[in-house]
Amino acid sequence: MYATDNATNISAFGLIFGLLMCLLMLVLPRRHAVVPIVALVCYMTMGQRILILDLNFTLIRLLVLFGFVRMLMRGEAQLDKPSPLDRAMVWWVVASIVTYTALWQTSSAFVNRLGLAYDALGLYFLFRVLVRNVDEMRFVVRLFALMVAPVAISMIVEKLSGQNPFAAFGGVPPNALVREGVIRCQGPFMHPILAGAFGSALLPLFVGLWWQRDGKRSTALIGIVSALVIVVTSGSSGPVMAAGAGVIALAMWPWRQHMRTVRWGLGLTVLTLHLVMAAPVWFLLARVGVFGGSTSYHRAILIDHAVNRFSEWWLVGTYSTAHWGYYMFDVTNQYVLIAVQGGLISLVLFIVIIVRGFGSAGRAVHAWESADRGEQRFLWALGASLLVHCFNYISVPYFDQNIVNWYLLLAMLATAGTLVPDGTAAEAAKPPDGIAGGTNPWRNRERRVTGRLDPAVSHQVGGHRC
Repeated sequence: MYATDNATNISAFGLIFGLLMCLLMLVLPRRHAVVPIVALVCYMTMGQRILILDLNFTLIRLLVLFGFVRMLMRGEAQLDKPSPLDRAMVWWVVASIVTYTALWQTSSAFVNRLGLAYDALGLYFLFRVLVRNVDEMRFVVRLFALMVAPVAISMIVEKLSGQNPFAAFGGVPPNALVREGVIRCQGPFMHPILAGAFGSALLPLFVGLWWQRDGKRSTALIGIVSALVIVVTSGSSGPVMAAGAGVIALAMWPWRQHMRTVRWGLGLTVLTLHLVMAAPVWFLLARVGVFGGSTSYHRAILIDHAVNRFSEWWLVGTYSTAHWGYYMFDVTNQYVLIAVQGGLISLVLFIVIIVRGFGSAGRAVHAWESADRGEQRFLWALGASLLVHCFNYISVPYFDQNIVNWYLLLAMLATAGTLVPDGTAAEAAKPPDGIAGGTNPWRNRERRVTGRLDPAVSHQVGGHRC
């Protein structure tokens, strides 16, 4: 990791760029208010931060603050229809605050979890307000497709030269990481695997954009190529496997009506493997490695220890995992990290968020079976991207700007779910009252029927900075 914790660390360029993005957040129309967020995600490192009252404010956190100021100034702080995902997010954050504070019983632990709440609920509800229909979802994805192209080019330069161009902005090391002869590029991200996770999660969305019939496939193609370049140049096996899972999910489109059968089949397959294998089924991870020096065995052992030491963490988490074994302080699994920081209740609620996300995607796809096929497939791509995130979480917890993409996707899934009219699927296929036949109901939002204690620093379970 390359970051300065508990101290202001920002370059003149970073300060000017951040203030410009905050200004744009205030003045741009709502549809375009996501532009400064996407620009900050793609072009500014999270190592740049300002310390205010002993609290770490990254540029993303400052932008979220300006986003809520904007909503209050313009009267935009309202949701047309709540989503089950909204409630799941709130309950998960509340559980995380309560359990972590109960575990450590210090004010600094409470402040740390307030930082988690600020990031999670701030980003999620900001996107719920700013992205209100499928047209605006497509706009955001097109924006990413164009803005990740320079990131991909910079990572090619990093691959060829061994020097990270984003080091000029501060917050990332100047020299690329090398593992067993493989140059691992990271661009503006905190680690190469996080760079790969960023590209892999965007890939299905760009494919969904390609499926649209609006004659703008060139933008989608730029995004697809850029995402693949980012994944490959990261030199990380986890994102490659996650991207593969996303491609398989996209390819399941013809069998969308039979996903219940597919899920049961996969579940029974995993259970059968677990029963017949000499080692637990999660040790299949140890056999997966695309690039040399893969640490997949470490991840399998980490899961094994978490399962075997369930009694240590199930109530409110545990103080440390260092005693679990060699290098076990490095919790490189989002699910395990949530468990050891918040106990079983936090882990279950996090899984509820994921389940409801898939549920929102599935309901939207099936309810609009008679709608434009391109838009339906775009919604399917949202679900595929969620699956990629789930696979990425096996390899790494997000502790940089990837959290923005995560909460953006959840917000878009929640919105997609609320766009489904009440009633049967047959009724849902009818245009809402007041909309002329042939008009796309998705495009009229107002007329529809109704381990990281510090996310930027440490894998360790101990410590309480926000």
